Amino acid sequence: MFSLSVLIVWSWAFTEQAPALIIKDLKFDLAYNILMTPLGHKKAFNRGVCDGLLMPFWMVFGSMIGFGSMARDAGIGIDVALGASLGIWGLPGQVAMVELFAAGLPIYAIVVASSLANMRFMPMTVVLMPHFKGNVTANKWRYLLAQVLSINIWTVFMRRGSTLAEEDRLPFYFGVSITCLIGGAIGTTIGFVAAGVLPLYVTISLVFLNPAYFVYVFSSVRYRNCIIAVVLGAITGPLIYLISPDWSVPITGVAAGTAAFYLDKWMGRS
Repeated sequence: MFSLSVLIVWSWAFTEQAPALIIKDLKFDLAYNILMTPLGHKKAFNRGVCDGLLMPFWMVFGSMIGFGSMARDAGIGIDVALGASLGIWGLPGQVAMVELFAAGLPIYAIVVASSLANMRFMPMTVVLMPHFKGNVTANKWRYLLAQVLSINIWTVFMRRGSTLAEEDRLPFYFGVSITCLIGGAIGTTIGFVAAGVLPLYVTISLVFLNPAYFVYVFSSVRYRNCIIAVVLGAITGPLIYLISPDWSVPITGVAAGTAAFYLDKWMGRS
């Protein structure tokens, strides 16, 4: 305390703003230390469960109801449907599996198509893993961490992970992941059982519930390039679909994302 007082008095002799700046930095350090204080594995896990129950659980739950209904209509058993939800764990890949299975394609073609549909998780995993740097347990189970990753889980963790102490990040991640996985399994089961009751338009609408949530998530971020990408994609996507329905999604993603990157760069210079 004496050293701090001397420092403030000494700073005041040179500028009137220095004490305010010092106090501001001290407040920041205090808040940072409070935020980064370890919660303990149990509390961190419970916080992950609570965050998962706010929105991600219900998005996954509703979407998987649509998938479960689609799976039964395609002649897939409940065991395979649940295996796809928990194993593929990505609606584009799961929908591709159902469509190719219904078309009678061989297993290897279904595996390749489902894997390619979920390639978007690769850059997300690359961004996620540095948050667990130095955690021996996370490194040991890194393939499991990548397997249970989804856009819902990634969004929650990227928003919260940096505010948690390093030892709390893994239990928090598993708390969110397990919550979403349970929601997916329950939703798939309900959709499979209610397949004959749900109208087709309801089933399709539920499948597209998750992509609509993705648009909401990326539109609510503060980064200008993400907002530009969403707007450009919303405008160009339907137009490109009229030209090439099969390639409209990847073309729109690459075109809108690239244009957003350079537009944001140009706007930053001007």
